[in-house]
Amino acid sequence: MSTSIPKETLSFFKQLEKNNDRDWFNEHKPEFKAIEKKVKGAYNYLGELMNAHDQIEKIKIFRIYRDVRFSKNKQPYKTHFGGSFARKKPELRGGYYLHIQPNDESFIATGFWEPNKEDLLRIRKEFEMDDSEMRAILNDKTFKATWGNFVGDELKTAPKGFDKEHPAIDLIRKKQYIFVKKYTDKEVLENGFLEDVNQSFKKIRPYFDYMSDVLTTNLNGESLLLNSH
Repeated sequence: MSTSIPKETLSFFKQLEKNNDRDWFNEHKPEFKAIEKKVKGAYNYLGELMNAHDQIEKIKIFRIYRDVRFSKNKQPYKTHFGGSFARKKPELRGGYYLHIQPNDESFIATGFWEPNKEDLLRIRKEFEMDDSEMRAILNDKTFKATWGNFVGDELKTAPKGFDKEHPAIDLIRKKQYIFVKKYTDKEVLENGFLEDVNQSFKKIRPYFDYMSDVLTTNLNGESLLLNSH
């Protein structure tokens, strides 16, 4: 199993950026397959590291083929690897993502990309009621040093039914609750890269524990999971 990202990954994608067509790709497909196999090994290795401090239910590495049907960009291939790590449902919420792309475009992301309507409302209601726990997590020095602040889409104003003057409106109007940490090409190819990613993911836990607690209870704090067992 690969314990690091193979060096040839970034150089292959740089070439693919210049030759993003089927002829070139088919000619270099054996090379791609060899890289992909090692990269899958690296993602699985990271999954094992993460399982020491979390419960990862599923690792999914996304295909290189782009769905161009509804896209203005008609290039047939992605020039990056992306893979997600799903936590054990329903009690553990949130997800992890690792993105490998040349030209210092690699990053890891974690949190809630597309919360469904019910979850989004539940999160917003929690912040409306009490945002102190979330603020404490965001302001924690260790957490902040690794993850900074929320990124992602948000509404320009208050969501329907919420007061736009509410002191937690900055949290309430978000549509996504995600954190991103970027990496340079040099960092990605270093030996301890996956270990660093693992440590960063480990530091997100206070946030995931809090959000899992919110999303598995009602506003009275009563568990919603009792019936699902």
